[in-house]
Amino acid sequence: MRQTAPDGRGPVRYGPPATDTGLPVLPGLAGLLAAAAGRTAPEPPGGGPVLREAAAGYWWRRGLRTHPEDVVAGPGAPALLLALVAAHGGDLLLPRPCPAWWTPQARLLGRPTYHVPTPAEAGGVPDPYALMETVRRIRAEGGDPRVLLLSVADDPTGTVAPPELVREACEAAVAEGLHVISDETWRDTRHHPEDTVLLSPAEMCPDDVTILSDLGGALAPAAWPCAVARFPPTDPSRADRWTDRRARVLDVLTALGAVVPGPVAPAAAHALDEPEDVTVRARRAAAVHGRLAGAAHRAVLAAGALARPPQAGRHLYADLGPLRAGLAARGVTDSLELENHLTDRLGAPVTGGHRFGDELGALRVRFGTGMFLGRREEERAETLGARDPEELPHVARRLAEFGGALEELR
Repeated sequence: MRQTAPDGRGPVRYGPPATDTGLPVLPGLAGLLAAAAGRTAPEPPGGGPVLREAAAGYWWRRGLRTHPEDVVAGPGAPALLLALVAAHGGDLLLPRPCPAWWTPQARLLGRPTYHVPTPAEAGGVPDPYALMETVRRIRAEGGDPRVLLLSVADDPTGTVAPPELVREACEAAVAEGLHVISDETWRDTRHHPEDTVLLSPAEMCPDDVTILSDLGGALAPAAWPCAVARFPPTDPSRADRWTDRRARVLDVLTALGAVVPGPVAPAAAHALDEPEDVTVRARRAAAVHGRLAGAAHRAVLAAGALARPPQAGRHLYADLGPLRAGLAARGVTDSLELENHLTDRLGAPVTGGHRFGDELGALRVRFGTGMFLGRREEERAETLGARDPEELPHVARRLAEFGGALEELR
């Protein structure tokens, strides 16, 4: 008999919290927010011209031709993804595992979702052959697959998919008539950007990819709701299908009242312009979280568990299946029980793999590197300013507790 989630731990509202860098808000961004606090007029649905112009510049600097009319902004990635899915219609395909907030958007719309396994080298992007086989099976059963969601820099696995995998998966999706939505929220959190190549699907299939990015990934505080989407560039010489698709997204955002808060918009536009203080802070935070994720990864392997080497973000996704006997001795037999056990043991949120589309019986969890920063604000500031953060006493102590909690499961 399937276990019932205790204390409501199963529903979406008890899902993993939004992750933050742990850094205080930059004075420049805080000043812009404060200066706009008296603004009473909301941003228009899809974002005002200043915000959309800044987003267009952000993508131009990454080699993607973008104009303000190709951009839509919303109050966070979940609301924007909901509008994108509603505008496209059809069934969705997702990698397994995938971000915990993706599947609920499809469920709210009553859309069927199908998970496709990812290859061994990285998460976030489905195996191309498994993708084609899944699409054909869905159609044979009367389904209507239309959209593939993927993330090259992935939450939850913290990996960056190699360019050849991204190319093969996107070419397979386009060949099967799917539109690709690429969540690139974590692209600017690569731990070693000089060594890790990130190729956006929009660089390879420019007419078939919409990019989604939440500013809370790297550029702005997670508490300030703002996300942007880039549609394939419009062709002024013809009636472009993306003009109509963008209009439908704006209709959904308008119906939901899902607009970027007026005081947040100037600060978000400033962050998208990437002034030096924002970019230096983002690079530093990514490097520190990378050092902490690396230390946690070594602890996981030392305990006999498995995990892909983390390359981006503020997460580590671990498979504790090799420790199943030790976990069973403690009454832990699935990922929900594992989530509860480790959250209690570590005193920090640990998220079971069932929330990311993995099977409940698979003993997989996502650890957040925020647990190692420190409990007090001054400790977190010290950690994020340190050259060797894992050597600080309070960080070393938390890492030792983390390793000890895993070692006792042997």
